[in-house]
Amino acid sequence: MTITKHKLFKLLKVSVLLLQTVIIFSCSQSTSKFSEKDVFRYNEHSNISSLDPAFARIQANIWAVNQLFNGLVQLDDSLNIQPDIAKSWTISDDALTYTFTLRDDVWFHKDQSFQTTDSSRKVTATDFEYSFNRLLDEKVASPGRWVMNYVADFSAKNDSVFEINLKQPFPAFLGLLTTKYCSVVPKEAVEFYGNEFRSHPVGTGPFHFKRWEENVKLVLRKNQNYFEKDTNGVQLPYLESIAITFLPDKQSEFLQFAQGNIDFLNALDASYKDELLTTSGKLQPAYEDQINMITAPYLNTEYLGIFLENKLPENQSENLRKAINYGFDREKMITYLRNNIGTPAVNGVIPKGLPGFSNLEGYSYQPEKAKKLIKAFKTETGIQQPEITIATDANYVDICEYIQRELQKIGIITHVDILTASALRQSKSSGKLPIFRASWIADYPDAENYLSLFYSKNFAPNGPNYTHFKSKLFDKWYEESIKTTNTKDRIELYIKMDSLVTSKAPIVPLYYDQSTRFVQKNISGLGGNGINLLTLKRVKKQ
Repeated sequence: MTITKHKLFKLLKVSVLLLQTVIIFSCSQSTSKFSEKDVFRYNEHSNISSLDPAFARIQANIWAVNQLFNGLVQLDDSLNIQPDIAKSWTISDDALTYTFTLRDDVWFHKDQSFQTTDSSRKVTATDFEYSFNRLLDEKVASPGRWVMNYVADFSAKNDSVFEINLKQPFPAFLGLLTTKYCSVVPKEAVEFYGNEFRSHPVGTGPFHFKRWEENVKLVLRKNQNYFEKDTNGVQLPYLESIAITFLPDKQSEFLQFAQGNIDFLNALDASYKDELLTTSGKLQPAYEDQINMITAPYLNTEYLGIFLENKLPENQSENLRKAINYGFDREKMITYLRNNIGTPAVNGVIPKGLPGFSNLEGYSYQPEKAKKLIKAFKTETGIQQPEITIATDANYVDICEYIQRELQKIGIITHVDILTASALRQSKSSGKLPIFRASWIADYPDAENYLSLFYSKNFAPNGPNYTHFKSKLFDKWYEESIKTTNTKDRIELYIKMDSLVTSKAPIVPLYYDQSTRFVQKNISGLGGNGINLLTLKRVKKQ
């Protein structure tokens, strides 16, 4: 019997779905004591590497850690700083001393590492002292150690008061404390599990750890002793369980979502974007009765970075870097390749939604101006055929190939080099790539976090300055801004820095992203926020 390509594809599709069903069913078994409405299911196609908050560097880790742990303060969906384990705080007049008063009703999850009758105990200020010291411990080697850069010292004054002293004023400090790195962990559990704390997390969060089969499934259960309540005095969380699968293929993930086997889908992928959305960014009619779409401004700037210490004349030339910026239509790119999800980045590196964003004149589509700049490049270098290579991973090939086609129209030979995501990250950090696709998602809601990408003391691999941009004037303004407590003055410095970076063109801003979530109609309480943090403690499943 002859099997056509179409039949073969259908057979493979059925096989994939059968395998997925087995995985989903096996995950269901671990939560079978609850009714289906009690279990929130989502897929994480990027594997979780650790459930230890000290290693909450990538989004997959951060999302899981956010269900398991708490810190001193937290962000709401509008990115306002709210109390968490700290019920209140004061800041000294010189903006150097932060004093936090802790709640007295926060308990760690029950665990065998606690040698107590209840197999648990209350959180005290000493636990934050331990957790912050652990971040600084070179043996732990936490990628979040940088959050302590501005801290001079910290100490527990008593069980309920924790004090932090800064080396200098840093207005964004409270926002920095909302990162998952700053979560509280118990010394008993860390010492009991050692290196295995990554897979035996013990926190204070709305859900506690139940089971993790790496690359297969992760199950979290409701924390019956959680301290937060809703506005009606009902204890959070509402859900009984969270079940996370790890299907690596995004199209398979979408099929599971379309069939109702998972409750939530984060963002878009090229493999199914046209199936789900119209070119104007609306849900296709076929899904309107099944799915809700939640959108919010996302503090994420997508860009091409240009490594300035590369000796290639194309990298060194400000004229050619500007020509690349003027040489393609961001509006068209967003419409046809992103289904109008996101905003063309024509105003600098700071994204919309942050104080410091301004309507400064960045780079719009001006092909004739780009051609004049290319002509100037030829005159200054004697090179008659400029040539560049853009490195990217598979998720952004369509965007980079679009830029490739547009730049070739104006006279820049452009190649696209496709790397694995890990190879791209590694090579970008080590300066091996002349031009690379990158993104910057805010660690905390302050424009300083974006401008740190261009501070000369932050050169990669030890900091986020992947382009190795260097300017004495920029550094002067940056150092002034992080000491300025007056909000208006600080924002003015942010705008000046953004304008300076834009004029020198060490990067090619592509678009300011938009958080786009798709949920089944029976899900409520899942909002959107500017850092795309997944918070499930207020989610209900009807």
